[in-house]
Amino acid sequence: MAFDDIVAGYIPAADSLLTRIAVFDLETTGVSTRDDRVVTAYLGVLDESGSVIEERRWLANPGIEIPAGATAVHGVTTERARAEGRDAREVVGEIVADLRALLAAGIPVVAYNAAYDLSLLRHEAIRHGLDPIEDPSPVVDPLVIDKKVDTYRRGKRTLDIVAAHYGVALLDAHNAAADAIAAGRIALALVARFARDLPATLPELHDAQVTWAAEQAADLTRYFVKVGKFSPDEKIDGSWPIK
Repeated sequence: MAFDDIVAGYIPAADSLLTRIAVFDLETTGVSTRDDRVVTAYLGVLDESGSVIEERRWLANPGIEIPAGATAVHGVTTERARAEGRDAREVVGEIVADLRALLAAGIPVVAYNAAYDLSLLRHEAIRHGLDPIEDPSPVVDPLVIDKKVDTYRRGKRTLDIVAAHYGVALLDAHNAAADAIAAGRIALALVARFARDLPATLPELHDAQVTWAAEQAADLTRYFVKVGKFSPDEKIDGSWPIK
């Protein structure tokens, strides 16, 4: 495994919430966590300064057509995925195994809008007859944290906008590696800026995000009902980090 040296004997620093972090992102065939498939994936490990110390990249043949809209986002065509991509089951199995090992070592996985990537990966694992990660922990989601610590900041919370807000470079948006690394550096910036407002330990931070994500979904649901976008019986699923 690419991360054997990373997990061997890893001990987090007692005086820092985030020391070594894993960063994870998928680019996919669409936006459905249940039905869409992995096209590209990136899993890396950053040190406390945000430098990459180990990484792994994947290109999969998803086994279905990649819609033009998805290709417009991440640049991978069906033809390229079929010619250059590896078997989807092998790719998904490797991602799951590497994530499981990093989490077991206590290295937090940072993913922006984590419930999307981790939920889609879970469904992909099940689709291919693999054992999914049902309750990944510790997970750090800069989107959930940013909404909590700076609730009333105006504007969208897309990765590129939030990266710019925290002074993090994102030069190739919707590239899995660029997005994952930027998310990790945003997480480090959030912890540095809002340390006094965040729980002191990773388990506490993980559990707090479960609550915050549910609250944020409920608030957005109420807004959508108020403006007529939702009927009163509709709601946004605030489950986190797996929907």
